[in-house]
Amino acid sequence: MTWRPAFWLCAAGVVVADLATKQWALHALTPGVEHPLLGDVLSLQLVFNSGAAFSLGDESTWILTIVALAVTAAIVVYGRRAQTRWSAVLVGVALGGALGNLVDRLFRDPSFGEGHVVDMINYGDMFIGNVADIAIVGAAIALVIAAMMSKPILEPAAGDAATPDPAGDDVATDGAAERG
Repeated sequence: MTWRPAFWLCAAGVVVADLATKQWALHALTPGVEHPLLGDVLSLQLVFNSGAAFSLGDESTWILTIVALAVTAAIVVYGRRAQTRWSAVLVGVALGGALGNLVDRLFRDPSFGEGHVVDMINYGDMFIGNVADIAIVGAAIALVIAAMMSKPILEPAAGDAATPDPAGDDVATDGAAERG
């Protein structure tokens, strides 16, 4: 299978949206000050997250950076096996989210590889996230639902036996066939 433009375009779109909103937040918001949007349910609040989700691992930022690099590489490798346009879009969205937060880890203060992720969307004081987080979680949920519905997501690796798809056609395993 060849690289799908949808994969790269979606990834690039998420990265641009994520970095643009982070840049806006850095210029428009004061760290720690909450700006309500929908009462107590949704607000804007600039924070710098050294950890993962829910600030887990905040003392191990460099480990999170290594994990983020590995996950990003895996998404790129498996993204090539996206079987349909919609799966290429979803995997591209996940890649964009991973890259958006990885850029922060690599290039933001306090140092290279230990940067803090810029978060600004406060969900009722339960957690604070950003556009990259929305992309990652949204793509993951959609891919899990697709898998539960037996929708084809990734082609089998070269050499694996062909697997029938729900439409009755066999999925090519040599990587040469392109499905829409």
